[in-house]
Amino acid sequence: MLLTFSLIILFGFGFSELAYRLKLPRIVGMLLSGIVLGPYLLNAISPEVSAISLDIRQMALIIILLRAGLSLDLQDLKKVGKPAILLSFLPATFEIIGTMILGPLLLGLTLIESALLGSILAAVSPAIVVPRMLQLIHDKRGTEKKIPHMIMAGASVDDVYVIVLFTSFITMAKDGVFSWEVLLRLPLAILIGVLAGVSLGVALTSLFKRFHIRDTSKVLLILSLSLFLLTLEQLELNLFPFSGLLATLSLGITLLTRYPVLAKRLVVKYEKIWVLSETFLFVLVGAAVSMTLIPNVGFYAVLLILGALVFRSIGVFVSTRGTALTVKEQMFTVFAYLPKATVQASIGSIPLALGISNGDTMLTLAVLAILLTAPLGAFLIDLTKHKLLKKEL
Repeated sequence: MLLTFSLIILFGFGFSELAYRLKLPRIVGMLLSGIVLGPYLLNAISPEVSAISLDIRQMALIIILLRAGLSLDLQDLKKVGKPAILLSFLPATFEIIGTMILGPLLLGLTLIESALLGSILAAVSPAIVVPRMLQLIHDKRGTEKKIPHMIMAGASVDDVYVIVLFTSFITMAKDGVFSWEVLLRLPLAILIGVLAGVSLGVALTSLFKRFHIRDTSKVLLILSLSLFLLTLEQLELNLFPFSGLLATLSLGITLLTRYPVLAKRLVVKYEKIWVLSETFLFVLVGAAVSMTLIPNVGFYAVLLILGALVFRSIGVFVSTRGTALTVKEQMFTVFAYLPKATVQASIGSIPLALGISNGDTMLTLAVLAILLTAPLGAFLIDLTKHKLLKKEL
């Protein structure tokens, strides 16, 4: 196991640095290093590490949500208004619908499997989008209409929306039957999850203000409680619907709202933890990809991914319709909503790990989506920002 951990870190960092020097997202390099270490090439991932791979990926997902919650200022949504709210769910909804149409036609998936696949593919990647939007804000490009703010706020909520849908579709896929009852439980799961996260956030804020605790200890305490919330979701045994992921996000947002000075310090520490977490996440996902399946689904998989992006782009245009944005600015927003990476890596392998039918196909498409859209989206954002966005004087 120790040798495997060593190889994951060495290969992950090495391949990510190579990808960076080739002007590609580091994530692509980490995925490729996982494929190299996987069973079809070096076969260097020990069975012990494979056995806990799902737990490692879920921990990485919790870290993603904590970072998002501690950074997501709800005032940004209020400042930008309606388009940011629509962008937080409409493009993803369009993409899921597109996948539900194309999945049965191209890959022979059932409607439930297609909905589950759509929820895996639909999330935009903050890891690629957010740093570029922050740079635009620094350069004062597109800031007059708050376009970078709108994209960042919408993209952050977009991920959570998709993950909550994913948990509902997973339940349906296990049963093998499309259930309106499960879908209708979603609003209640959201409500209870938010209330639990807010309550815990308020309690922690009072604790941290009353007693002196090192920031490192606070980080570990919050992470432990977030993992407990995720475990609680898995153990609720249908007594009540509950979203541990949304509770985690709400916990972060509450801390930011009630104790912003602390939240800004904690974000920095979670970003440092994320450096190691993302390496394990993407390398292990790459190692789980079935190389023998790619030739069988390759062309149709690419066709489905591109077709779903068309649906997503329509959703972006609908979200920004009737606003002050020009067609060029709307097109830039479409490009900014193309990259996929972090969420796909976090949840793409879960159906396979749970033994859900066609889980291997879903994981393969998740990785292909990252390899296709992460470089494409990053390239288009960097290429068109000077042509499509105006610089504020």
